[in-house]
Amino acid sequence: MSVSIRLSRGGAKKRPYYRIVVANSRSPRDGSFIEKIGSYNPLLAKDDANRVVLDVERAKHWLAVGAQPTDRVLRFLDAAGVKERPARSNPNKGKPGEKATERAEERAAKVAAAAEPVAAEPAAADA
Repeated sequence: MSVSIRLSRGGAKKRPYYRIVVANSRSPRDGSFIEKIGSYNPLLAKDDANRVVLDVERAKHWLAVGAQPTDRVLRFLDAAGVKERPARSNPNKGKPGEKATERAEERAAKVAAAAEPVAAEPAAADA
């Protein structure tokens, strides 16, 4: 059985509250779980101590047994110093798309075309 450490959503509509649970990876997100090892309340301030509550000893146990944390839970474990999260780098994510690049090139061409006659006129006046 493959086991994952993941978030299980609770709370009302527009008021999320998550439990950090150890569950069978094939069970539904809010379905049955093996053990609850913490909670996450995204509505609290980022510096609030109760935003992420985690039982570090149980998390270490489940990681030693072979449980795979999701990316969000891995961020919490990294902040707690339990497991290192490798840095990810996607240099293409911040680049504009094709259409935005085309629009920028067109704007640059218009600006260059508008600036050329202005620069050429004083040269003609000197002659």
